[in-house]
Amino acid sequence: MPQELWTEVCAHCADLLSGVPPSVLVTALVATLLGAFVLSYIVLFFVAPVPREPLPEEEKYRTLSKDGSITEPQQLPCWQDSLSKSARRIPDHSTLAKADLFMSVVIPAYNEEKRLGGMLEEAVNYLERTYGTLRSIADENGVPKERMTTRQRKLANSPLNGHTANGPVHGKGWEIVLVSDGSTDRTEEVAFSFARDHQLSLHPKGYAGPWTPGTQEGVHIPPGTIRVVTLAQNRGKGGAVTHGMRHVRGQYVVFADADGASDFQDLGKLVTACQQIEDPEGRGVAVGSRAHMVGSEAVVKRSKLRNFLMHSFHLILWLLTPSQTATVKDTQCGFKLFSRTSLPYIIPYMHSEGWIFDVEMLMLAEFSGIPVAEVPVGWREVTGSKLNVLRDSIGMAWGLAVLRAAWSLGVYRRT
Repeated sequence: MPQELWTEVCAHCADLLSGVPPSVLVTALVATLLGAFVLSYIVLFFVAPVPREPLPEEEKYRTLSKDGSITEPQQLPCWQDSLSKSARRIPDHSTLAKADLFMSVVIPAYNEEKRLGGMLEEAVNYLERTYGTLRSIADENGVPKERMTTRQRKLANSPLNGHTANGPVHGKGWEIVLVSDGSTDRTEEVAFSFARDHQLSLHPKGYAGPWTPGTQEGVHIPPGTIRVVTLAQNRGKGGAVTHGMRHVRGQYVVFADADGASDFQDLGKLVTACQQIEDPEGRGVAVGSRAHMVGSEAVVKRSKLRNFLMHSFHLILWLLTPSQTATVKDTQCGFKLFSRTSLPYIIPYMHSEGWIFDVEMLMLAEFSGIPVAEVPVGWREVTGSKLNVLRDSIGMAWGLAVLRAAWSLGVYRRT
């Protein structure tokens, strides 16, 4: 009986629609679609994340003076302030301040007192030997050219593509910008203690890290190379990375997770890959990738739920992101390098402050036609992760959908 009733209702509706002029039906359809668009825009306007403005004290940093004492808060340099007013509305790097050194490393850290020391040890050991005074000593002693890295040979022979637009091409000088994202533990104290040990002692004791489990002698570092920025309120990993990248002085900037899961020795691979793809203006991005590890023991040992969520996220990513971004096999690896001239096209327009911020960076690079290279890097599982697999996977999927819709419908815009 109910089925016959519904059949009669449908037949009656069909009779009514057959009597409506086609122009009225078209107008109603257009009005419905327009209303759905306006409603979606309004909903997105309220749910799409908007990053908060930094507090005055968050635009300052502390470091160690020559005697090992912690300095008073000092004003952070900000390359974004050097851009002209028109460049702030429309992406442009023509008025970008030149780099003061070769490599800047941004480390977002939230309650990382237990894992930070080992990561810093591996980072400064590579940075000082590759871009610091130890490299200068090696150069002065006449390191044979065949023992130089690919990056060093290229820099020695001639500048590649748009390197001169990024700043100095001598490949010397480095800094670490540690962004403490509202940490409530001893994260900042560990950073200062590490810097003091390696700054005051010519033969500092090293920290064990994920890639160097045995302690060994550390390297002596120059004063002021490690800068600590304190965020009064937690912003999330994306917010901390974006904040740090606004205040870098390097020709190249890489952000790296505080757990040291990515092999810092692979930084040279990122630099080489970025230099090889840079456009004539010196813009380029190199992303570390764990895609080559999909069949490895480290991934196979993960729970079935985690692997299922990983593959599901990759499918959603492929469906929702622009064509070039969708080809990146690993968007979430916390080891990405940017040339200086690419920053004005990405950082000022960032909105996401959560786990999905990597995808927005790649989308913005694609919108501006910035070349992106994906580079296999070493990676290890490190205990102590703050990622809740189920909850954060759902949050990332939702964040990605909102992010893509906001950029597609014009809620987010670069002009």
